[in-house]
Amino acid sequence: MPLPLVWHLFAPLALLMLLGGCAGRGPVVQEPVRDDVLSMERVLILTTAQRALGTPYRFGGNTAEALDCSGLVQFAYGAAGIPVPRTADDQFRALPAASRARPGDLLFFDIAGRGKASHVGIYRGNGQMIHAPGRGRRVETAPIEIAYWQERLLGVAAAAP
Repeated sequence: MPLPLVWHLFAPLALLMLLGGCAGRGPVVQEPVRDDVLSMERVLILTTAQRALGTPYRFGGNTAEALDCSGLVQFAYGAAGIPVPRTADDQFRALPAASRARPGDLLFFDIAGRGKASHVGIYRGNGQMIHAPGRGRRVETAPIEIAYWQERLLGVAAAAP
């Protein structure tokens, strides 16, 4: 008695499904969108900045022992081989502006209310920055969507490729 045509079509499909289930689950890889690909320099900047989390703030500090905001930038960018000016305002005026922040870019703020950059942070991604907030504090992450930062934002710079 010959098998119906449906079995001839269904049997190979069922066998493939059964064997596929025996192969186990491997890692699922999702190709990144082009904008999500970070250069080696950006990875080094972010890695250095993240390792600096918890470092004490000291005005003029630009070493692993103590950092101020622009010193953190100089320290992290230096690890990636990218020289930047020393102060937040000099960085803001010298580095190329960007229309939107990507991880590793710099965010500049007018904290003092004088119309010039008096604070800088490194954009971490997902609405967060890494920065050295001030005396008596340590390098930390902060959300940039809050009104305090949004009202003081001067611009974004992209010095890393």
